[in-house]
Amino acid sequence: MADTSDDYYEVLQISPNAEPDTVHRVYRLLAQRFHPDNKQTGSEARFRQISEAYGVLSDPAKRAKYDVTYNARRKDRLRLVSNATKDENDFDAEQLVRLAVLEVLYTRRRTEPSEPGVFILDIEQLLGRPREHLQFTVWYLAQKEFLRTSDDSRLTITAAGVEYLEQNYQSVVQRKRLPAARP
Repeated sequence: MADTSDDYYEVLQISPNAEPDTVHRVYRLLAQRFHPDNKQTGSEARFRQISEAYGVLSDPAKRAKYDVTYNARRKDRLRLVSNATKDENDFDAEQLVRLAVLEVLYTRRRTEPSEPGVFILDIEQLLGRPREHLQFTVWYLAQKEFLRTSDDSRLTITAAGVEYLEQNYQSVVQRKRLPAARP
């Protein structure tokens, strides 16, 4: 198994309970869509991820071994969610996470305009926050139309998201630097 930090089920967009036939069928669909020879939707990097995930999930022995580490990571994430501290549920902290997500997407849009999307797994790793903590943030930003999810599950910032980031970033950074007012 190459990189255990990859969620192969998410890469193939299937349930961990998916039958082998489903794994094969979804792989064929995604492989056709992202094959580098496909001029419209081809992506060599995405095709490589899909092929790697399929290589593990289609082999019963490799899948069983992968599932052990997958389930352990999932339990660790759930434990982190259930042990969330008050600060992690704080409104100010949530606003900072929203801005951090938008900042990641903004930077990606500016530096990689031909491929502006970022997978939630990458954001999870960059921010050091479990996906379960980011789900509310992504939902909120999508509802406000500050970000959009593409067909391949990548998140991209919208023009409204850029404006929100530009309007709110400096005030939040400045507020964090100022000492709290005492009553």
